[in-house]
Amino acid sequence: MVTKALTLSIVKKFIPARKAKSRKGDNGIVLVIGGSYIYHGAPILSSIAALRCGTDLVYTSVPNINVSPTRSVSPNLIVIPLVDQKLTRGAVNKLLGALPRNLDSATIGMGLAIQERNSLLHLVKSLLDRDVRLSLDASALIPEVLPLLANKNVVVTPHAGEFKRLFGEAPSNSKNERIKLVEKKAKEHGIVVLLKGATDVISNGTTTFLYTKKIPAMTVGGTGDVLSGLVAGLLSKNRNPLESAAAATFINGLAGKAVQKKLGLHMTSMDLLDEIPTAMKPFDKIV
Repeated sequence: MVTKALTLSIVKKFIPARKAKSRKGDNGIVLVIGGSYIYHGAPILSSIAALRCGTDLVYTSVPNINVSPTRSVSPNLIVIPLVDQKLTRGAVNKLLGALPRNLDSATIGMGLAIQERNSLLHLVKSLLDRDVRLSLDASALIPEVLPLLANKNVVVTPHAGEFKRLFGEAPSNSKNERIKLVEKKAKEHGIVVLLKGATDVISNGTTTFLYTKKIPAMTVGGTGDVLSGLVAGLLSKNRNPLESAAAATFINGLAGKAVQKKLGLHMTSMDLLDEIPTAMKPFDKIV
């Protein structure tokens, strides 16, 4: 096992250069699926984070009830309605018919209300069959999904409680124990695990990256949704899920540090979005 702390020079290698003559779509096409009657903001945060990290196109799929508020937040969002208030088999089938064929990556789960677990499994399997790279968060983190994910370019982004629900084991407070458990589960299931906490642990089972945040302002709701959007945005450009997850964690942290320095302990996740471009500018390369 190789364990490294994330640094600027490591992350620079994980963010691909942009071709000077590239056209719309060449730099990533992302799908965000989330939201519910209560949690309308989560998929918005993820979508704008994906755009802010340099993705060309982001499609945001939210329940019908959330479509108008989502569209009104930003003209940058391309909103595809889910026909039901919760994720159902019918809503998934309709969505799959409406999606562009050239999607690179998707993130699923933030604020998402799921009526039938099989509808989530059908969605995940269908996207993987189309060679879409996935970032799974929040309500998409259920144990039944694991058999579909092995060696398929998938990142899961649980906090401690979601980790226990997904894998049946709770991470301890000991840093070394957390690292061992994340490595074990990543290897066992053929996925990249990004365990969120005071120190984020990102592993594919053979290589592990650590990012110690020391940013207490980032306990505010929505920072995980921003991270999910960054993971999907970077995955749309770099097929390597470990590198994309590690870069997303690092950039989320850089943005968080900048906001905390500016606003103290009074940030919202919207503040975090505004800081992403400045955090990412040092990584820009044009060839």
